[in-house]
Amino acid sequence: MFMKKNLFTLFTSFCIPLFCLSQVGSVDSVKSLSEVIVKAYEQNRSLVDVAAPISVTGQAQLNRFGNMSILPALNITPGVSMEERSPGSYRLNIRGSSLRSPFGVRDVKIYLNEIPLTDPSGNTYLNQLSFYNFNSIEIIKGPASSLYGAGIGGAMLIHTLPAKWNKGISLDYTTGSFNTNNINANVKTGNSDYQNNFNYSHQTSNGYRQQAKMHRDIASWESLLRVNNKQTLHAYMSYSDLYYQTPGGLTLAQYNADAKQARPGSGSQPGAVQNKAAIYQKTFLAGFSNEYGFNDHWHNTTSLYGSYTDFTNPGIRVYELRKEPHFGGRSVFEYKKQIGGSSLQLNFGTEAQKGFFNTRDYGNKLGVADSLQSDDNLNIWQYMVFAQADLKLPHGWTVTGGVSLNKLSLQLIHLSSRLSTTQTKVFKNKLPPHIAVLKKINKNVSVYASVARGFSPPTVSEVLRSDGLFGTNLQPEDGIDYEAGIKGTVLHNKLYFDISGFFFDLKNTIVQRIDTNGVYYYVNAGSTKQNGIETYASYQLVDAPHHFINSAKVWSSYAWHDFHYGNFKQVNSDFSKNKLPGAAPNVVVAGLDITSKAGCYINITYNYVDKIALNDANSAYASSYNLLGTRLGYKKDFNRKINAEIFVGADNLFDTKYSLGNDINAAAGRYYNAAPKRNYYAGISFNFNKK
Repeated sequence: MFMKKNLFTLFTSFCIPLFCLSQVGSVDSVKSLSEVIVKAYEQNRSLVDVAAPISVTGQAQLNRFGNMSILPALNITPGVSMEERSPGSYRLNIRGSSLRSPFGVRDVKIYLNEIPLTDPSGNTYLNQLSFYNFNSIEIIKGPASSLYGAGIGGAMLIHTLPAKWNKGISLDYTTGSFNTNNINANVKTGNSDYQNNFNYSHQTSNGYRQQAKMHRDIASWESLLRVNNKQTLHAYMSYSDLYYQTPGGLTLAQYNADAKQARPGSGSQPGAVQNKAAIYQKTFLAGFSNEYGFNDHWHNTTSLYGSYTDFTNPGIRVYELRKEPHFGGRSVFEYKKQIGGSSLQLNFGTEAQKGFFNTRDYGNKLGVADSLQSDDNLNIWQYMVFAQADLKLPHGWTVTGGVSLNKLSLQLIHLSSRLSTTQTKVFKNKLPPHIAVLKKINKNVSVYASVARGFSPPTVSEVLRSDGLFGTNLQPEDGIDYEAGIKGTVLHNKLYFDISGFFFDLKNTIVQRIDTNGVYYYVNAGSTKQNGIETYASYQLVDAPHHFINSAKVWSSYAWHDFHYGNFKQVNSDFSKNKLPGAAPNVVVAGLDITSKAGCYINITYNYVDKIALNDANSAYASSYNLLGTRLGYKKDFNRKINAEIFVGADNLFDTKYSLGNDINAAAGRYYNAAPKRNYYAGISFNFNKK
């Protein structure tokens, strides 16, 4: 149980009931909180001046772990859960959004700098980026429709370039259990006004389960040119080649007998190994953005991009081939003006995306495409227009109001029919508003309250069943989120806290089903009630640059989620009031970070995740688990230009057996995907910076 004595003691000693993480970018000390500027909601303000539950994950958090994945760093954030079903297969959950994601990322809008990374179908290939493509990450939790389009889960803003530019060369190598290896090479040229960033990553792993090998190559080039004090040009280009095997979910009996096994065959249906279940994914992305300041009042940022994904999936049931070319753009105008003792900021603009997808499904005959089952063209067109006003008033008051209009059009053309048939589906939203009020109590502490309406149409993967049929009866989700919070620093900037609580009512909730043939499909599940408290606190124990122990910080995050169905009846089953599957009621993450003047450091991380319901009937659960991990390292500056780092670490020191990335509502009870038990890693980094 969650309230076991040892966990309760840990929680009370580490965690003050504070309700929402917003970590301090790439710095280690909480005293720099007031200097952290976030771009969320186009406000470009200090974190404590934004009336929203926003977290920032920077270099200090990313480099606490094994430099293989951003997963453990994001999981520090209360309300956010990133899962790995097998190496290379990620799922992102913000406040229960993974209910709609059997795999991948859905119901969360993701941007790479100014470029929409989420494609027009609503899917995001987050695994097309390596660990080294992330400099910092902003996460907006809850509906963010006023500026980031239709969506319930939230938004993620990925920033790739460092705030401080130093040209030079860096080489990184990390190795670990399961024959995991990660090599990265980076070259930076130019200066602060003309930057070029070349990066290449190569990662391989044998995986911790049968049929779980992975290899990935990612090359990227990024350039930033400050033409003058009015105009900045930014270009980004990347190519990723990813292969990973998919072991599949297990029943409880199979999981208990051998958690490492891949999904075995059943009757005449071969298993994951026999059918060589895997993903072959190649993605090319190119984008360009232009920032231009017309004068002291007007500013515009416009971005354009094009992307192409070649996706091949020999699955357990079918052999799927997808071609996904798409393009789009976003333009935001900003107007600022002082009005007496107040300041007004207006943001308005538009975003549009167009996709021409083709999907072919074949029978899978032991890893080889067999007879054609379906051949479909999918034309996707989605756009939004949005506007937001921020009025900063005297005495520390700020009022924010925003609204957007979204439209999604899907046209499905069945080419495999004797006579080709066409089906069309159009979704329009209901002008979801976002209203927020913030009051600065003093320079370092603020309180806020907000009301936001979220509207989320089905993604293409949800409308188009995995057997090629069109789910024409699926309706958009529609919900209202009420939020309140407090955040800031006290005790001479030693204690940082961020508190938020929310009440979210959602109608027409979209949930996943998997039938006995392994076909994924989705239904509307009536209503859900999602209430929660999310907390983060950190305390700077030591901040003495000239002492042997020059920095020591303890921190903890806690999320309490009471997510359950309202009225939900499916055929003859009544799931009303049942717990929402896929969301843990209680999650605790705590840590201790210590650095010394000599260059040695240690990071210790503890995780507790409560048991999770795996189906709507609440008849099956994934057990709770406790994890402990650590990283020890040594940094050495040889001179002003050359520095190096060496580190070792271990995860799951308790050697806990647990399931991660569970298959929700899976047929035949195949819910479980075993996570790695105790494992180790080591790495080295070399940097040459030309000042």
